[in-house]
Amino acid sequence: MSDAAAAPASAETPDGPDETPYGALPTGGTVRPITRWGTPVMHAPQRRVTAFDDDLRALVADMTATMYAADGVGLAACQIGVDLAVFVFDCPDASGRRVAGVVCNPDVTTPEGSERRLDDSEEGCLSYPGAFVDCARPDRATVVGVGLDGTPVRFEGDGLLARCLQHETDHTLGTVFGDRIGTKARKKLAKQHDKAAEDYPLDWPA
Repeated sequence: MSDAAAAPASAETPDGPDETPYGALPTGGTVRPITRWGTPVMHAPQRRVTAFDDDLRALVADMTATMYAADGVGLAACQIGVDLAVFVFDCPDASGRRVAGVVCNPDVTTPEGSERRLDDSEEGCLSYPGAFVDCARPDRATVVGVGLDGTPVRFEGDGLLARCLQHETDHTLGTVFGDRIGTKARKKLAKQHDKAAEDYPLDWPA
């Protein structure tokens, strides 16, 4: 996920995330070109992760490197062309506290009933770069899944973190945030994207 307001979270800077409850994101990966909307892998449910091995760790290291190179706050495997239900994130919550992690086979839940409140802030996607429109989502979210070693993980948050957890889980289900907005907003999004296209060549950010 991209964010127009968040400060870039670069792997080269000393100010890393405030919380990594299940260990630091893997390093040493290769920056890959980001896969765009319209590519089949972006619009189909992803295969569940079943092998928690060195290949998975190498993939996640590449995802992490690519996310930071693109100044993103989250990235799913399908966004580098890999059909696998896993995402990485390094994203601030409503208080500005940055949380980072890896989630394989994610399942997201949001408040219901009187506890449910929508946040209609802007949203953007690294796979449709340079464009942001309002997208209403619940203002809190919890995601559960498993980590790189196959043990259970759980993350919850509000603000941008809640949006990120929902956005990235959507990717593992074959949903892009453009599927969640109306026709008028999608036209606005497309206009912004097309205007910025020269800034994001097809091999970006590699």
